Amino acid sequence: MQSVESIGEAASNAVDAIVEKAQEVGQAAVEKTGAVVAEVKTVVANTTAAASNTAVAAKNVVAKKAATVKKAVAKKAAAAVKTVKSVAKKVAKKVAPKKAAQKTVKKAAAKKAVVKKAIKKAAKKVAPKKGAKKAAKKAAKKKAHRTTLYSSKGKKLYAVRDAKGHFKDIQTYKRAHSMDMKRKSKAETVAKAKKAVKAKKKK
Repeated sequence: MQSVESIGEAASNAVDAIVEKAQEVGQAAVEKTGAVVAEVKTVVANTTAAASNTAVAAKNVVAKKAATVKKAVAKKAAAAVKTVKSVAKKVAKKVAPKKAAQKTVKKAAAKKAVVKKAIKKAAKKVAPKKGAKKAAKKAAKKKAHRTTLYSSKGKKLYAVRDAKGHFKDIQTYKRAHSMDMKRKSKAETVAKAKKAVKAKKKK
C-alpha cells in the first residue's frame, strides 16, 4: 500500500500540472485575444480610413458637380439678363417717341392754356370797352342829330333834332358844311400828330 506521503505528493503534482496547464491555456487565450483585438483594431482602422477616403472622394465629386451646376446657372442667368436688357432696350426705343410725343402734347396744351388765359384777360379788358362803345352809340343816337331837308326853293337844309326828336334848329347845308370843314375831329387831330412824329423821326 502506498503511504499517505506518496498520495499527497501525487495529488500535489497533479494539482501543479493542472495549474500549469491552466496557466498555459490562459496565456494562450490571452495571446489569442490580443491577436484578435489587434486584428479588429487594424480592420477598424482600415475601414475608417477607407470610409474617410470614400467620404473625401464623395465630397470632391459633390464639390465638382456643384461647381459645374453653379457655372451653368451663372451662364443661364447671364443669358437671361442679356435677353432682358435687349428687350428693355427695344421697349425703351418704342416708348421713347411716345414719351416725346406726350411731352410735346403737354407743352402744346400748356401753351394753349396760356393763350386761352391771355385771350380771356384781353376779352375781360376789352369787354367794358365794347360796352362803352355801345353806350356811346346809344347816347349819340339819343343826342341831337341832323336830317337833310329841302326848302321850297330847292336848297338843301339840315334840320337839327334833339334827343326826343323835336326840331331844335334848321341850318342851310352850305353854312353847316363850311362850319364842319373848319372844325377838326379827334381822329383827324390824332392822325395829324402821328404824321408829324413820323416826319420828325425820318429827319
